[in-house]
Amino acid sequence: MSDEPAGAPTPFAAAQAGAVVLYRGATVIDGTGAPARPGTTVVVDGERIVRVAADAEVDPAGYDGAELVDLAGAFVIPGLIDSHQHLATPPNRPVAEAVLRRDLFGGVTTARDMADDLRQVGDLARASRVGEIAAPDLYYAALMAGPSFFDDPRTWQVSQGAVPGRNPWMQAVDEGTDLPLAVAMARGTSAVAVKIYADLPAGLVAAITAEAHRQGLLVWAHAAVFPARPGEVVAAGADSVSHASLLVHETAGSGPLVRYKTKPPVDEERFAGGDDPQIEALFATMRERGTILDATASMWRRIAAGSGDDEDARSRALANDTVSAALTAQAHRAGVEICTGTDSDPDLTQAWPPLHDELVFLHERCAMTPLQVIRSATLVGARSMGAEDERGTVAEGRLADLVVLDADPTADLAAALRSIRTVVKRGHPHHRSAFEGRNRAGARAAKAGESA
Repeated sequence: MSDEPAGAPTPFAAAQAGAVVLYRGATVIDGTGAPARPGTTVVVDGERIVRVAADAEVDPAGYDGAELVDLAGAFVIPGLIDSHQHLATPPNRPVAEAVLRRDLFGGVTTARDMADDLRQVGDLARASRVGEIAAPDLYYAALMAGPSFFDDPRTWQVSQGAVPGRNPWMQAVDEGTDLPLAVAMARGTSAVAVKIYADLPAGLVAAITAEAHRQGLLVWAHAAVFPARPGEVVAAGADSVSHASLLVHETAGSGPLVRYKTKPPVDEERFAGGDDPQIEALFATMRERGTILDATASMWRRIAAGSGDDEDARSRALANDTVSAALTAQAHRAGVEICTGTDSDPDLTQAWPPLHDELVFLHERCAMTPLQVIRSATLVGARSMGAEDERGTVAEGRLADLVVLDADPTADLAAALRSIRTVVKRGHPHHRSAFEGRNRAGARAAKAGESA
């Protein structure tokens, strides 16, 4: 017998190899953009999909001891991917775990954390991966920005106990920085990417990108880095660029780009039509280079709704909302790949993840079909983190990350997203009813405490 401690319990661990489940009779939407496949069986062994075939081609008797799950009338899509989250600015472990739990039971099986206090994010990623907590798998970035950015109070929030700009997960970079060392430090956090954020010229953006790629890291960047314009960020080789609303600064018609905090005003009328020729040229380059747009298209609508009595803030947010929708639609028409990120504050009064709002926004405001939206939220999301060989589609060899819906997402996307029956992550089923039951019990307990 071993005297080693058992460690924390892992009730949400991936299914073990040899545990075979046949999800039978579903209409499968595989995430590639292909038409739905009715009457389909998905065979899962442990945490992997081992077969996807028509029901008539799969004999359950050939899988001795397998569990059979009847999904007649249901729809199966790949696990959803939120490509833009912030889980630890500032660090708050209970809130982060609650957000992640809400996301998982809302269909989100994977998320990109776009730079935070990686000491906590790394531990959340570990806890999710081994099954200590109910949460999506996490991929994350270490941030680099110009020294002038580090007067931002958020940099202090994520650097408690360390010096902002001088730690591996959030580094100030200038022309004198030893970039091979800086990137190696970022890589040492277990990040899969460097996020290029703000206050960096084009030449330095290109140098960081080249070194990150040399060391095997992806590069996720703001669409405009200030003073680097979107076209310069794309030309530098960034793998994805975030925030459609920042793309307007490709034109910089209203003033020079100096700092992230001193953005020129947005000419809403110029871009609202979604036909600006300079933006169209940028999108052509993005399409040719395979640069993914992390549009965060619905973000400004939430900001407007939360503006309260600040009419100026609300007006600015609504202007950005109009521009964001127009430019995301223009990008889609131009053939740019779009992933689905939210960049949303963790509003735990909401029972469903904000990613649902992003998907519906892309459909209703950006003229993407439900199949195209699902592809963006699955396959393209996986590509944005270099994980398309592991996840993002319902296909043999991929991780068994699945969402079972009771309604047809191609008929009514918003309603279907609220009809989740079960979320399967790495072969482990998570039933929506368990989440709703826990939430109701928590609400009753809270109400009883208030009246005591």
